[in-house]
Amino acid sequence: MKKEKFHIEYVFDKVSIRSLWNHLSTAMGLSSWFADQVIIKDNIYTFYWNKVREDARMITFKPENVIRYLWLNNEEDSGSYLEFRIHTIELTGSKALEITDFASPDEKADAIALWDTQVEVLKRTLGI
Repeated sequence: MKKEKFHIEYVFDKVSIRSLWNHLSTAMGLSSWFADQVIIKDNIYTFYWNKVREDARMITFKPENVIRYLWLNNEEDSGSYLEFRIHTIELTGSKALEITDFASPDEKADAIALWDTQVEVLKRTLGI
């Protein structure tokens, strides 16, 4: 079944963009909330969850704004990517994290629930 793109957004009060950015773009930051281990070599990010390995190439990088990872292991869904985008909500000054991901229609609700859980871990890691 073909995966469909979806977007979700999370609001972060009282967090610096630099701290949030480091958790989205560095091996240490990503390992603290997103994967068990992350290894970066030549723009290839290797993510480990338990014994499952997924490789991604960083294809977009605008410091403290957006980073996009193109998944390399999944041939049937070539073109699937994961994107983190940070922006400031003008009215409140809060930071927002927009996540773009892909899931099959019957797995979308589970994928969103997983992101909700992971972002809660991210918030705790950031101390908010």
